Amino acid sequence: MTVSTAQMRFWSPEVRELEPYVPGEQPKIQNLLKLNTNENPYPPSPKVVEAVQAVLHDQADALRLYPDPDATTLKQAIATQQNMDVSQVFLGNGSDEVLAHIFKAFFLQDEPILYPDITYSFYPVYSQFFGTKTKEIPLNDNFEIDVKDYAQPNGGVIITNPNAPTSIALSLAEIEQVLQANPDRVVVIDEAYVDFGAESAVSLVNRYENLVVCQTTSKSRSLAGLRVGFAIAQSHLIAALEAVKNSFNSYPIDRFAIAAAVASFEDQAYFEEQCQKVITSREKLVSDLTELGFNVLPSKANFIFASHPQHEAGQLAQKLRAQGIIVRHFNKPRINQFLRITVGTDEQNARLVQTLKQDIL
Repeated sequence: MTVSTAQMRFWSPEVRELEPYVPGEQPKIQNLLKLNTNENPYPPSPKVVEAVQAVLHDQADALRLYPDPDATTLKQAIATQQNMDVSQVFLGNGSDEVLAHIFKAFFLQDEPILYPDITYSFYPVYSQFFGTKTKEIPLNDNFEIDVKDYAQPNGGVIITNPNAPTSIALSLAEIEQVLQANPDRVVVIDEAYVDFGAESAVSLVNRYENLVVCQTTSKSRSLAGLRVGFAIAQSHLIAALEAVKNSFNSYPIDRFAIAAAVASFEDQAYFEEQCQKVITSREKLVSDLTELGFNVLPSKANFIFASHPQHEAGQLAQKLRAQGIIVRHFNKPRINQFLRITVGTDEQNARLVQTLKQDIL
């Protein structure tokens, strides 16, 4: 939508300067193979479906009432699964909302927060929105985070692990180096993709009073359509997030989302099975694309980041779309020759590889 300068006179001055986040395309065209937004190719647990149906069947009258503002049953399910106390769990309407509250609660400091120059593109959006001072730390030539770069004065640190869009993960030992170098600042580890082969920093929470781990149910639990994110930290940090949340939206999680997410966390066997299927498919996809001449970064996520030395990435994305396959191309410095490709089912991945082999390369 185009808005004229005259119409913008009604806007707050700060809003006129915002550069909003641009989400991955959600196409309205039928029969497209959608490998652009890192959604899980498999459905959620059957127990999730049963739980949602039970809300409609058994609790329909309760829909006129507000949901539990604390979503206590969901906090308890997450706490049990993560071996934490319920006081160490914070919930939000998707991990993006949790991250927004994190920025407000911890990152409005005199010194700049630190994050990689190539990372989740919501971080600069939130920084601008909240007026957070920032310093981007360049990835090395191999697109890796060098944790020694985060041992400098700052107002906090936020790192996506595995990083996005590069898909490369840090070890727990490297995360501990960052925590130990910043004992008086909050260090946030954003683990949207951690369940696909990386090590979670949740195991470090009880040892580090400055650690916040943010996770989501959108990727590994196939609940992107319900918007449930959470953070795990020591209770004094959770208290700050609760104060922010209850100054913004006291009821972020609806009854359907609570029931569905509880059911997902209670079906650990299904969760682990689906994650392993994605990991296995990813390794096969990496092998197939490597045979086609792609350079693929080492992935611990449900996507890969790949470039081809003989083909321009933007043109590859356009040609794939013409064949009914959507991938993500970032026209940004250092990564404009890469494609981010979501790992699909084996059949979807085979279609991608076959299309590249027969019609494009």
